[in-house]
Amino acid sequence: MNWILIFIGGGMGSMFRYLISQHLVQSKHFPWATLVSNLLATAFLAALVVYLKTGERPAWLMPLMGIGFCGGFSTFSTFSAENVQLYTQGMWGLLVLNLLVSVVGGFGVFWMVGRIS
Repeated sequence: MNWILIFIGGGMGSMFRYLISQHLVQSKHFPWATLVSNLLATAFLAALVVYLKTGERPAWLMPLMGIGFCGGFSTFSTFSAENVQLYTQGMWGLLVLNLLVSVVGGFGVFWMVGRIS
């Protein structure tokens, strides 16, 4: 059943990301729509995690909204949540490693693949 919730939430998140990209001022110099989508998805996931910690909550909420919606809206939200978890657990080395490898590695992979194409 969770996969259906994730599927539905992912579609909703993707549509929200598309709507944001269509309604924000397009810029040749900075990806405003991506930044706004990433930050909104991150804020939404953080609020959802806090809400779910406050007591008995429906089991379908995290698959639908946390994994599906935020995943379709932005994978940056999950990246941020995982880094906060490393931070709160005091895993400083893994936090820095994840930040550097993810950001620099992602940039490098995209740049290399782009050069090949």
